[in-house]
Amino acid sequence: MEITMRSVWTLIHGMGFGALYLLACSGALVELYRFTTSTDPAEPTPGQERFLKGYMLAMVLLAWAAVLTGAYVIYPWYRAAAPPQTADLSMFPQRLLMSSPGTIGWHSLGMEWKEHVAWFAPISITMAAFVVIRYGRDLRHHRQLRGAVLSFTLVSFVAAGIAGFFGAMINKYAPVQGGHTLQLGRGEGK
Repeated sequence: MEITMRSVWTLIHGMGFGALYLLACSGALVELYRFTTSTDPAEPTPGQERFLKGYMLAMVLLAWAAVLTGAYVIYPWYRAAAPPQTADLSMFPQRLLMSSPGTIGWHSLGMEWKEHVAWFAPISITMAAFVVIRYGRDLRHHRQLRGAVLSFTLVSFVAAGIAGFFGAMINKYAPVQGGHTLQLGRGEGK
């Protein structure tokens, strides 16, 4: 079994940082809602508050890692220019998508989303994490701020989710290929 280094980086970007971020974000939405709107008169413990702050900080790191690896590691391989008169576009994902009316939408809508709108995910979760870290348990006494934190976390989740969907579809039709090949295992000889 073999895998190329570019495929490894695509896995790290999408399934490592991206999917893990989406899982963490869904948990954060539930925890933020519970933490800030609990009808239980008991205040959250300092341990619960520290956990939430650490959780939010980890999410910020995951979101930025996903976007930065996508923008500065995967994207240059995606945008590689094909030499003139190249017949086999499999090593040039952008050109491969643009070469067919059936797949051009994955580039024109999907990659445009990933290039521009996906940046909302790390930016909005960074804002939400800053507010949670700054206000801590006192956040439950600021209704509008609570609503903003929940809204920005939801915006981050939606932006990352749509970017993840488009990334998976783009990788299905025009995967980034090439680079050094890693041997993961050897099959039995015939």
